[in-house]
Amino acid sequence: MKRIILIGYMGAGKTTIGKALSKELDIPFYDLDWYIENRMRKTIKQIFDERGEEGFRKIEHNMLHEVAEFEDVIISCGGGTPCSFDNMDYMNLQGDTVYLKASPEVLYGHLKMGKTVRPLLLNKTQEEMKTFIEEQLKQRENYYSRAKYTLNVDLMDTYEKIKISVQQLRELLHI
Repeated sequence: MKRIILIGYMGAGKTTIGKALSKELDIPFYDLDWYIENRMRKTIKQIFDERGEEGFRKIEHNMLHEVAEFEDVIISCGGGTPCSFDNMDYMNLQGDTVYLKASPEVLYGHLKMGKTVRPLLLNKTQEEMKTFIEEQLKQRENYYSRAKYTLNVDLMDTYEKIKISVQQLRELLHI
């Protein structure tokens, strides 16, 4: 039985790597945010709007405990998932946790091009967004660094480089 749990800041490529690894290993992939949206029948933004970040984090915690019980699975967590409750300890008990580490500059580049609505970045100017990413990454690093494995994903700007990152992850996990 294998559980691989991908963590890292939003825009690091957790979903991209998770999907690619899932395809290679032929095991199911779950994006925790998508799972929450399907179970709650609401977008993450709607949940944030209705319940605030604290309310969302409670739901996220409960849904993490559901998904992390699945066997032979790859899970991509939201950027804040490891930072709430005992989530990081729980994930480390449940499977192989991997921190997909990217620099603030790379994250900013991915997020400004992204099509997904990120509630924590709404209505921020580019400069505010850069500052926010840097500050939040510093706050979260303590949680992210507790993952069992770390993979630098600064260079994932082409399909070929994504393949290389997936291969590096497989080598890291010996799979």
